[in-house]
Amino acid sequence: MNLFEGLKSDWIYINGFRRIIGAIGKIDPEAEYTIADAIEEAVDDHSERTFISFEGKDITYADFEARANRFAHWGQSVGLKAGDTVALFMENRPDYIAFWTGMAKIAVRIALINYNLTGAGLAHCIKVADCKAIVMNPELAANYASAKDQVQLPLGAFVLGGAVNGLVQIDRAVDQMGPGRPDRSVRAGVKGGDVALYIYTSGTTGLPKAAKITGVRAQGLMRVFKDATEANHNERILLTLPLYHATGGMCGVGTALNAGGCIILRRKFSASHFWQEAIDNRATMMVYIGELGRYLVNQPPSPQERSHTIRKGFGNGLRADVWAEFVERTGIHQLVEFYGSTEGNVNFFNLDGKIGAVGRIPRLLRSRLPARIVKFDVETEQPVRGPDGLCIEAAPDEPGEAVGPINGEPRQRFDGYNDEAQSKKKLLRDVFAKGDLWFRTGDLMKMDEDGYVYFVDRVGDTFRWKGENVSTSEVEIALSSMPGVTHAIVYGVAVPGQDGRAGMAAITPKHGIDPAALYAHMSKHVPAYARPVFLRFQDDVEITGTLKVRKVDLVKDGFDPATTTDLLFVVDNDHHTYRPIDADLMRQIVSGGIRF
Repeated sequence: MNLFEGLKSDWIYINGFRRIIGAIGKIDPEAEYTIADAIEEAVDDHSERTFISFEGKDITYADFEARANRFAHWGQSVGLKAGDTVALFMENRPDYIAFWTGMAKIAVRIALINYNLTGAGLAHCIKVADCKAIVMNPELAANYASAKDQVQLPLGAFVLGGAVNGLVQIDRAVDQMGPGRPDRSVRAGVKGGDVALYIYTSGTTGLPKAAKITGVRAQGLMRVFKDATEANHNERILLTLPLYHATGGMCGVGTALNAGGCIILRRKFSASHFWQEAIDNRATMMVYIGELGRYLVNQPPSPQERSHTIRKGFGNGLRADVWAEFVERTGIHQLVEFYGSTEGNVNFFNLDGKIGAVGRIPRLLRSRLPARIVKFDVETEQPVRGPDGLCIEAAPDEPGEAVGPINGEPRQRFDGYNDEAQSKKKLLRDVFAKGDLWFRTGDLMKMDEDGYVYFVDRVGDTFRWKGENVSTSEVEIALSSMPGVTHAIVYGVAVPGQDGRAGMAAITPKHGIDPAALYAHMSKHVPAYARPVFLRFQDDVEITGTLKVRKVDLVKDGFDPATTTDLLFVVDNDHHTYRPIDADLMRQIVSGGIRF
């Protein structure tokens, strides 16, 4: 980056963080000012404007407020009181937002549960948050039925939007409640630092964890992107992400709310309908997460990609290869990519559109943006420590774990999970001084000489093979660049008798892929140690409700043909190709008859 580019970027970041920190830095965890107070103020400022557009119906801020108030009064009528938790198990719809807002008005906590869950996973989410009741839409009654024998709900199970045998329908009861605000005394004594709701991790590697979201954190999530994107009251934000997730349900909703804009709410994301929905609804802004961008560029090019009115967007997880193609095809250049976890205190923002970067820490802002990247040992999965027992900051372009100091500042808090053991796993002590305390992101990142930060991999996804560190993300990018590959997931698998973990790729092809051609392609793009040893060809990708890939089952299946009907292959370096794995070849690999 030359001097002029550096000065321009510094100006963008200094001004951007002045807006962001100026807004969220005033939020006081000790003040008796809750997320409900913040929402009511926003509603009062924009009462006659349209807040939500959903399936042809426009809902004003005032109408939304009245609906939320009815839910609050209903909650009181069934015995919910301040400090209780109710599970919200509902697909995207305006009542989702109105319901949790209503509960916030009476200081009742909400557990925002993934609507894809069933059985033990659903029961776990209900129990871990100690829910007193659950409210769902009729379409999810069968999901709940698979878990109801495993949970106890003192106040019962309720359904909204239709009758279901065995559940109490509340439509009429809610409609009969008054539209006026509950007296604010109901939440007297509730502070911004108190838990307001629970948002669950997506469960890519196991059962979801219930992250504690305080009122302060909720306000920050709902405010930050209004300032990061400079959103205004004319914004029409296309929101296709699930509302149980922070990016959609808090950041997306909050950006509209704080700007006085409109949410164009959809039930679910559809790659084939996305651009037409944007055109039909005159969208000016979009919210994305995970692989949404890839799903869009995997669609055939169409005139709709350029016929929309979307000017900007924000989200996270847009890989560099997808990002460049997305911008070229759609013409949307202003994308505020960010990095952050629901529960964590490490956040990066890309404010100047540097493709591939999740953010930047200019030298002038290091004291104000205290997150750091420390040297990391992928074998022990622990930070590297020097002779003094302290961690060592990673060199430029050196991958390491991103960590953030835990202190009294609202934006540096870590409130943990409803599971003390899981919370302790995220803590790192004696980082740069004896006795200090930092939050572990569990993510490997790197920073270049100019301060741009890049995501590398999840801790545990990077693995060692042939004495070298292999980044799954880098191999996935190389695989995805091969014509005919729709999706590629890379992970490490143990091979009996061999050190480290061998690379394996689960590939979703558009059509048949020649194993020899794939071998040749990877030989050109990655070092020998990083090339996949095993391949798995699958028809579709198992993802979480937030469009994240679920690797845990792929790792468990490994390369054993007895565990799947998918086609499995192993590398054949002698013939520069991959060959199918059958039971006999599997025995040879496991017994050590074939080595790599």
